[in-house]
Amino acid sequence: MTIDKENLIGSILDSISRIDYIKPEELPNIALYMDQVTTFMDAHLESSKRYPEDKILTKTMINNYTKNHLLPPSDKKKYSSEHMLLLIFIYYFKGFLSINDIQTLLAPLTDRFFSSQEGFSLTDIYNEAFSMEKEQIEVLKEDIQKKYERSAQTFQDAPSEDQDFLQLFSFICLLSFDVYLKKQIIENLIDLLPPPTHGKK
Repeated sequence: MTIDKENLIGSILDSISRIDYIKPEELPNIALYMDQVTTFMDAHLESSKRYPEDKILTKTMINNYTKNHLLPPSDKKKYSSEHMLLLIFIYYFKGFLSINDIQTLLAPLTDRFFSSQEGFSLTDIYNEAFSMEKEQIEVLKEDIQKKYERSAQTFQDAPSEDQDFLQLFSFICLLSFDVYLKKQIIENLIDLLPPPTHGKK
């Protein structure tokens, strides 16, 4: 098995540099119907798809999020920019958290700040949370580079025809262990939060 190690880490770091998020000013300033929501999300998060046929968001997903109290119901079948912000949070969280954990995490936001008239809004929370993105990307790139270099030092005594695969396996294991530990920490932190009350104020 031959792996192009010369270009592998460069390609990974380049892809991380291109990671972006939907900025609040990119959201439509009018409420959207469900079809418009799915089209918008699919267009703006297309670069995060693994395969071209993957769906970022579907009608079924939105209905399930509402049913499971992750997302407040639409207003006359229309979704506001606040709905969109919550859908973006859900999109990122659902890759590694259970529905129950996402519900517990988002419930205080929807209970306290959805359609808030007190000056502090979901948009403020979203902006603050994602303002850390750029600095974290640089930290992440450095960490991935170190893990890649460490994995390249493994399996020096393995048969030469197997070294490329085994070193890639080591790299994947290092990244996976990091994800596993962080997921455990996130779940422990979520367990500190009160159980959701299904958006009742």
